[in-house]
Amino acid sequence: MKMKKVLAIVLVVAIAAALCIAFAACGKNEKQEVKFGLITLHDKSSTYDKNFIDALEEVCEELKIPYIVKSGIKENNECYDAAADLVDQGCNVIFADSFGHEPYIIKAAKEFKDVQFFHATGTKAHTEKLSNFHNAFASIYEGRYLAGVAAGMKLKAMQEAGAAPATSPKIGYVGAFTYAEVMSGYTSFYLGVKSIVSDVTMDVTFTGSWYDETAEKEAANRLIAGGCVLISQHADSMGAPSACQSKNVPNVTYNMSTKASAPTTYIIGSKINWGVYYKLIIESVQKGESIAYDWVGGIDNGAVQLTELNTAVAAEGTQAKLDEVMAKLKNGTIKVFDINTFTVKGEKLTSYKADVDDTVNAEGKSDFVHETEVIENGVFIESVKRSAPYFDVEIDGITLLDRNYGD
Repeated sequence: MKMKKVLAIVLVVAIAAALCIAFAACGKNEKQEVKFGLITLHDKSSTYDKNFIDALEEVCEELKIPYIVKSGIKENNECYDAAADLVDQGCNVIFADSFGHEPYIIKAAKEFKDVQFFHATGTKAHTEKLSNFHNAFASIYEGRYLAGVAAGMKLKAMQEAGAAPATSPKIGYVGAFTYAEVMSGYTSFYLGVKSIVSDVTMDVTFTGSWYDETAEKEAANRLIAGGCVLISQHADSMGAPSACQSKNVPNVTYNMSTKASAPTTYIIGSKINWGVYYKLIIESVQKGESIAYDWVGGIDNGAVQLTELNTAVAAEGTQAKLDEVMAKLKNGTIKVFDINTFTVKGEKLTSYKADVDDTVNAEGKSDFVHETEVIENGVFIESVKRSAPYFDVEIDGITLLDRNYGD
């Protein structure tokens, strides 16, 4: 009887061991190795590109993933060549970070079908419908709105101290291009400021480049000379922050803190934490799981973040106000593009069709047709129909001093 029990136990153990070996082997076969390739428009001298590179280095070191970074890749066929070279070097996940890279990444995706391609700020994944091409962005307009709240607190304190006009104070914004991505950003920033100082106005100027330190510095100086008492930006160099520091004008940044170089003017900034998406796509490729055409990260999953608050410059009570507003953004009490918070030519915007499906015409150029209704339940629903921003409304209170479409 004891011998039978022993044999039964041995048999159970042997079966269990066999099953463990089988499952382990199965898991090993299913898990695909990943080598990550990143294509950036500039190098780490650009705050925008540095944000992508730093996040990749951190994630790949954490997950023990090999990676290659190709920096300084122009928005032309050089991008396709860079992607093809990354494929040759064994990369099966390739990510490009600049808007103009998209057509060349799509070209590569159509050729290298076993490689997964990703593109930030792009618009065409949901219309191309390639299983290996994806767009990604984040609800950074919420981060910019929060940064605007901090700027509004500072502006209000300046008014109380006599350092800004008591009525209709003017702020400025340095933008790169007159694209929806930039327009969505400066509008959400302005609405954040306006939530604190209701009669604020804002001037916007465009440099025609994502990264041009001289042009960005000159743009900030023009805005300051024009009476702007606080400056923010959607441009990637230290041009605007350095101009603000030299003129002692408060500044709100994008992608990084400039506290070290502008200690008496830097207030706060906003950024996208790309590490959240990098981890998602790495794990999806490893498991062989399908990946959505579009991804939008947010405050809840840590993809939208604020840079450090400079308490030496920020107004008293700013952190408490930011905590309050962030909680309301998370629970939906505050909607950044609530149509009750702005007007267009004096009227409430009750209906609007945006250019969401960025298809091309016979000449291969974008059609620029506004075809998709984006006002729902009293809110302009930004980055819901696709990941990249499509808010291109010119609202009252914001004056565009010029325009630049990169033509």
